[in-house]
Amino acid sequence: MLDTVKSTLLSMQRYSWEQGVTAQAFLEAGDDDIVIAIAYDAINRQTADGRPANIGQQNGVTDPVAVIPALIRAVELTADPFLEDGLEKAWQWTLVDAPRSESGILYHMDNTRQFWVDSLYMLPPALLAGAHADEAVKQADGYIAALWDKDTALFHHIWNDETHSFDAPNFWAVGNGWAIAGLARLIAALPASHAKNRARYIDIVEQTINAALSHQDGWLFHNFLDQADSFIEVNFAQMLCYTIAQGTKQGWLPAPLLATAQDIRAEIKKHVSPHGIVHDVCGAPHFDKLGIAPEGQAFYILMEVAFGT
Repeated sequence: MLDTVKSTLLSMQRYSWEQGVTAQAFLEAGDDDIVIAIAYDAINRQTADGRPANIGQQNGVTDPVAVIPALIRAVELTADPFLEDGLEKAWQWTLVDAPRSESGILYHMDNTRQFWVDSLYMLPPALLAGAHADEAVKQADGYIAALWDKDTALFHHIWNDETHSFDAPNFWAVGNGWAIAGLARLIAALPASHAKNRARYIDIVEQTINAALSHQDGWLFHNFLDQADSFIEVNFAQMLCYTIAQGTKQGWLPAPLLATAQDIRAEIKKHVSPHGIVHDVCGAPHFDKLGIAPEGQAFYILMEVAFGT
């Protein structure tokens, strides 16, 4: 089934963040040939300002950055000047040219002054993959400060840095998934010099997981975690399982959480068709109803790899 889900994902049309999480899924699965192929197409579709994997009229600032870890791997494997040049341009965008706040935190889009929780997955892990640990922590801390609600231990979706208010205050499940999965990648790879930050991120992830579990409905979760009238979907459950599997395997999450994740994982598998389509995720392209989505496919792969499938 994992191979079928992979094939189905590669058959889907993908925007920049979808290409990024697809690349990450195959990177973590050890499928280097596919990682290289994705990297070539990401640079083939690089815009003049350095944003890779960009198609259509997309205004994403951090979304295109998500493919950078795959680009780094592809450069290591091929030493192709085409990829090397594309990666250098992607770093110029990420580190220098991308629009950011007065404190240096990258906005999510180039036409608004908004911080989106999605960026916690797209940007800091990419910076860390390029050995920019201090910048990765700076960006992660900026998003956490703007979006993590200490009282509920959940993440809001969108903060408007111009109006100093939330444009999307809801605790979107998939948004919380982006946050904890992105932080899990930081926790796994931060150098010893950032031990205090690593411990702080572990605490935030554990609090967020426990808060999410308090809103569980059956084995799954509502699209807005604390709103029982919103639809129940599958992708946050996959993101949660991925994070728990990584955290328990690496020893920074309590081992009993793994049994909970295994039960959730068993429910998720009921929503995967024989054709490898993960159904009932928060659906593309608008993510406002049940459907299918490349990120739903990718996180099934990431989840299964994390569990050692």
